[in-house]
Amino acid sequence: MQLVARLERIGLAFSSWTERWIPDSWIVCMGLTAVAFVLTWTGGGASIGDSLVAWGDGTWVLLELAMQFTLATIAAHACVSSPVVYGLFDRFARLPDPERPGQAVALLAATSIAVSFVNWAVSVVGCALLAAFLCRRNPKADIRLLAACSLLGMGTVWHGGLSGSAPLILATPGNPLLEPAIGSPIVDRLYPITETILIPFNLVYLLVVGLVAVVTAVCLHPTERAVTFSAEKLAAILPKPGSDAADASDATGDVLDPADLADADADLDRPARRIDSFRGWSWMAACLLLYPLGHSLATRGFGATWTINAYNTLFLALALLLHPSPTSFLRACRDGVGPAWGIIVQFPFYAGIFGLIQNTGLGDWLGALFAAVASPESFNVVVYVYSAIMNLFVPSAGSKWLIEAPYLIPAANQAGVSTTSILLAYAYGDSTTNLVQPFLAIPVLSILRMRFGEIAGYMMIISLPCFLVTLIAMALMPAGL
Repeated sequence: MQLVARLERIGLAFSSWTERWIPDSWIVCMGLTAVAFVLTWTGGGASIGDSLVAWGDGTWVLLELAMQFTLATIAAHACVSSPVVYGLFDRFARLPDPERPGQAVALLAATSIAVSFVNWAVSVVGCALLAAFLCRRNPKADIRLLAACSLLGMGTVWHGGLSGSAPLILATPGNPLLEPAIGSPIVDRLYPITETILIPFNLVYLLVVGLVAVVTAVCLHPTERAVTFSAEKLAAILPKPGSDAADASDATGDVLDPADLADADADLDRPARRIDSFRGWSWMAACLLLYPLGHSLATRGFGATWTINAYNTLFLALALLLHPSPTSFLRACRDGVGPAWGIIVQFPFYAGIFGLIQNTGLGDWLGALFAAVASPESFNVVVYVYSAIMNLFVPSAGSKWLIEAPYLIPAANQAGVSTTSILLAYAYGDSTTNLVQPFLAIPVLSILRMRFGEIAGYMMIISLPCFLVTLIAMALMPAGL
């Protein structure tokens, strides 16, 4: 009990410090950009002019990924805004005892980890919204810790799960590592998820690190001075389940004032409104989305199909089917753009850092630096640490893997380390620093209307035992998995 009390005090003190000193996530992004430039000049050997051009060349190369992130946020928000899912979330939030806030923390942390194994996007957005529901039903639960728990899955299990970018790339026929546009192949065959994600070592590791994260989070909840949201702020945050009357305004215009809802009912009698409210349009759109997805699953298989595009397709279709009318769906999507604004604004700046690594000698210099200190016995540990550090600068797991794999995999194979082992070391490192990287926290911060500094203290403390557990796992992981 003394250890738990000490953790509570440390968490409270560190959270207070980060609230005071850590700036907005965009400012953190600019700080990381400055560090990347300095490393490019000192280690990458690029001139100031060349590095500025490299940053500019990278600014817009990740627009597709930015759109995927944005759609994932909007689709998840639209699903939760439907009356069916809204009711499920509300009932789920009633499960913990309001007098025991640790139960709410444990429930959200476990949910984040379980959902992240299946789908990282739904985990980030859905758990941020679930945090608001839990805050309403459990007023003694600290919202800062709940917000941090929304990201636990991304910091522990996601990249070793079914939506992990690097494993899915190696499982996809025609991927750039197997069939590069120029040069020799990096790998000589496909690696299905049965050889990466679903092997016993990975599954046991994910279970252990997930349990460590949940227990740490529960122990950190303060027994006093818990921070909560007012009823007014929660009302502004929580999605509003759709109804035909509430959505009688134009789907791209202003939502009607509650005082005008009586007029909205009458407005529904107009032919245009009846056409707008015809649910057949939603069914048509859902079928158009789902048929190609089902065809791809049947003909190409799960590994080649199950990408972020497949997730977005599935959850857009679910949102269409769950809402009572097209206007209800469109209003939910419009409301979901708000939580996604940080992604839209910040992604080009992170893509600029990506450009520095890709278009200068920075990436090669960093890789050579870590490879120089690695032995066959320590290679997994070194790659884990290297991947964790690189994730601070380029929090785009799939794109970063395509940059690093061409020199990590050959170096690993030459040292007697298998492609599967190096893939998992990379994936685990990419996950751990998600707990201290502000980029993936943007949807959570936007939904809950919080600053990164308000949750950074708890996230950093949780990341420490996760980091130590993973270091031990890397030391124990066989080189020839």
